[in-house]
Amino acid sequence: MKTKIIMLLLLCSITLSAQVLDNATAIKTTDITTFKNPILPGYHPDPSICRVGDDYYMVNSTFEWFPGMPIHHSKDLVNWELIGYALHSPEQLSLQEGLDDYMGIFAVSIRYNNGLFYIITTCVNCEKGGNFYMTAKNPAGPWSKPVWLDAPGIDPSLMWDDDGTCYYVGHGNLKEKQEWPDQQGVWAQELDLKQEKLVGKRVQLTHGHANNAVWSEGPHIYKINGKYLLMHAEGGTGYNHATVVHHSDSIFGPYIADQVNPVLAHRNLGKDYPIHSVGHTDLVQTQKGDWWAVMLGKRYVDGYTLLARETFLTPVTFEGQTPIFNPGVGKVLAEDKRPDLPWSPFPIKPARDNFDSGKLDLEWNMLRTPQSDWYALNDEKLELQLRPNTLSELTNPSLIARRIEDFKFTTSLKLDFNSRKSNEKAGMIIYRRSGCHYQFLKEKGALVVIKTLKGVETEVARAPFKGKSVILKASANNLDLQFSYGVTEDAMKLIGNVQNMNVISFEMADGFNGPYIGMYATSSGKTSKAKAVFDWFDYIGK
Repeated sequence: MKTKIIMLLLLCSITLSAQVLDNATAIKTTDITTFKNPILPGYHPDPSICRVGDDYYMVNSTFEWFPGMPIHHSKDLVNWELIGYALHSPEQLSLQEGLDDYMGIFAVSIRYNNGLFYIITTCVNCEKGGNFYMTAKNPAGPWSKPVWLDAPGIDPSLMWDDDGTCYYVGHGNLKEKQEWPDQQGVWAQELDLKQEKLVGKRVQLTHGHANNAVWSEGPHIYKINGKYLLMHAEGGTGYNHATVVHHSDSIFGPYIADQVNPVLAHRNLGKDYPIHSVGHTDLVQTQKGDWWAVMLGKRYVDGYTLLARETFLTPVTFEGQTPIFNPGVGKVLAEDKRPDLPWSPFPIKPARDNFDSGKLDLEWNMLRTPQSDWYALNDEKLELQLRPNTLSELTNPSLIARRIEDFKFTTSLKLDFNSRKSNEKAGMIIYRRSGCHYQFLKEKGALVVIKTLKGVETEVARAPFKGKSVILKASANNLDLQFSYGVTEDAMKLIGNVQNMNVISFEMADGFNGPYIGMYATSSGKTSKAKAVFDWFDYIGK
């Protein structure tokens, strides 16, 4: 009897503890009143967003990386989950070898109409280049093959009017003559979705809000309260980036520039402001009627932009026809009041990828489109075939990498690889472009760290190592980068001095793309049958 009473009291105690924990979790969740920018950290430029019911979907440009155009899903505009890619198959489009750094898939726009999702974008310098759109019933995919359009310029968007007519909104100067340097503009034309082609007249809508406006691009048209709102970026994607708006009673104009222009910019805050180059904006209205905007921005660390263009979020209200971005503040904040939507976080992914799912996780990307099966997942390990391709060439090397999303992070991997040939190497890479990256490699009888800055390759550290298995680690603390290695995780040794992460910064590497970290294998210009085997890969942001 005494034992039964004790067991009953213990059961009641466990139940009460569980209820307390549940209540504490509920309080912690519902008490969240703010969010932190960026909402998509790391390389997530040129965001575009749409809402379908209570669900939000966002896409970003990806340039030379494959798969391309990542699709994220959210319920609250703050927590986002990667669910797929629009460019997910070589049969859709090839980002061919020879495609230059930060060429390929430029700014992307996503819209939903009558049961279909539409993505429209530009492939610059591709084998079949120009503007195209794709469709999908499920934003996670699969997406259709491209429908190519006869349209100049970049950064297109789609808009459906109340009568169901679809319009293409494009970038470019139809006069083909510039009245001032870098004069571009926005134009529109009807898109016949049944014929899959542009029809009717092509009309120039604006050349910008000022008589010296440059690089008017990334346009969107919205119909709000019976009026047409044209919003686009200006000033290029650097420090002078800004968002401007124009108004019209007709889809083809005339469009009148808003006197508040630019409605969003950080260029007036000075070049030392921590969030800079803000622009390329898209609007979305919540199911509760509130307006929010997503846009790209960059963040400084000690004067360097390490993580490239990221996706930020800010509230919007309308005063008449004018969108007011972050009323009373007028700028994008690092922390702001979150949207009035149910807090909906997604499960946190494990820091370690054990390669045990039978397929590559969605976070993993490659340079350009693979044309052969040079990687495999076997026995819960990732195998990379050594091929002649190298990081410093404009090819599709044996490289699988993920975005760097933090200024402070640690990455580790376990590698099984041994070679008696000096040309065969495998290990870890930190990559921004073909001429700016770090390599931490295992080669014949040694480990080596190689820095490549603006095309100049320098060996910065070397240590003898004869074993087959090794753990490689990179630790970043803002601009400081330290490499280490070991046979076990609790017996790591430093290799070389502290390196500088500015190698992958915008200021040193330039370009529209962003930084990655991952796994790499090469036979350095010679044929090889060797393979590098990776047991696991960790990424821990701090």
